[in-house]
Amino acid sequence: MSQTPGTGGETGYRAAISAFLQERLQGKLDKLKPDDPQRDEVMASFAYDAWLTSAAKRVEQIQAVTHSLKPIHPEARGTNLYMEPATLPSLAELGSHALGSSFASDVVGNAAALDVYKLLKLEVNGRSLLAALLAHDSDALTALHADPAQAQALRDALVSLTQPRSEGPSSHTLAKQVYWLTGSDACADTDYILLAPLYATSLAHAVHAQVQEHRFGEANKAARLARRDRKEHDGMFHEYPGLAVQNMGGTKPQNISQLNSERRGVNYLLSSQPPRWQPSSVRLPAHATSVFDRLFIARPEVRRAIHSLRVFLESDPDAKLETRQRREALLDTLMDELVALAAELQHLLPPGWSRDDERFEALRYEEQLWLDPLRAELPEEAQFAHDWLWMDWPAAIGKFFANWLNQQLRDGLMVGDTEAREWKKVLLTDEDGFKQQLRTLRDRLDAPHYIGIRQTHAELVAQREGNP
Repeated sequence: MSQTPGTGGETGYRAAISAFLQERLQGKLDKLKPDDPQRDEVMASFAYDAWLTSAAKRVEQIQAVTHSLKPIHPEARGTNLYMEPATLPSLAELGSHALGSSFASDVVGNAAALDVYKLLKLEVNGRSLLAALLAHDSDALTALHADPAQAQALRDALVSLTQPRSEGPSSHTLAKQVYWLTGSDACADTDYILLAPLYATSLAHAVHAQVQEHRFGEANKAARLARRDRKEHDGMFHEYPGLAVQNMGGTKPQNISQLNSERRGVNYLLSSQPPRWQPSSVRLPAHATSVFDRLFIARPEVRRAIHSLRVFLESDPDAKLETRQRREALLDTLMDELVALAAELQHLLPPGWSRDDERFEALRYEEQLWLDPLRAELPEEAQFAHDWLWMDWPAAIGKFFANWLNQQLRDGLMVGDTEAREWKKVLLTDEDGFKQQLRTLRDRLDAPHYIGIRQTHAELVAQREGNP
């Protein structure tokens, strides 16, 4: 005689099965009117023994898998595999074997029969009904039927969903296939085997769960806020750069698999791109005597400003306020770029870079003082510190800049000493740029707040040696 779900006094797997059937039955009845003639038929179909007998027949329509062909192509027909991760070879690389005994098996096949799989996922004391039946657990077998023979028949039918549905491995025209060289002769057909890649659905589900927790979990949220606010935090912050999402199944993710349906078709793809070299915007003046000729002119804004200034001056504009303002605006652009260049070299490179690499030994000494100021703080650089504190090198930088700018304009303009003095004055009196940058460095290095009158290193050496 059939039993109705929810019989009192049941324990273990039988109680879990009864509660499962009662819940599904109630969901069906809630959709029917009290006087609907189908109610008796529905209740009869959910009788304990009747439902399990039906499930044992319908289980042939689905297959439990850990590695599925469906995600490769929804219409592919071929072999799917159920391989418990603990039985797989242990490898150094990350793979399904890393899941161990804690994994979620998937199921493919007729979506109408997925309720059978949900039955087999029922857990008692952390062990699923499917795992218990595979292990011939006596409690699980007794829960199927009181008669041992009928219980064994139901068990064999239900666990068959872990076995391949075809007699031998098979692939499909819509599946991926790869010829893999196993021998030494790439021209010999016999030295190849044909691989049919499958989707590691259990591993993908574990990855999805971990990424979801790391992206939206409360622990990572707290770590993210601490990182944003630059506060101390005991936890760990997780981030997945280059994360991509592959949606499978479209509007019907259940057509791919049960786990895919639970994820609403979302499958995360971790970035496998090689690191991309991000070239630094700073180009060291290797084997150059001056940064103006090799480094400064390479900056796009500098080239544009030089071109605009040359075109403007070649037009022979009238001597009026508008002309002066236009010229000053273009010169301000050059000043800003010069200050930015110095700041990049001063902040991005280690102190002493102008000394430690033979590629830069040709760089003018005054420019070394300008671009590598923190070299003066190194213990063995007493002479460099003395020369930096002497504060005559900024005037030399102004002269170098003036001569360089004249050289840039000389092709189409008659420029000489008068213009050079003007360009030098503009740089050395740039209150919000060049002078402010020097003022900050002077405060750090305790230097005098003035610009000396000697202009070149040669003159500095001559003065130090007592020559006129």
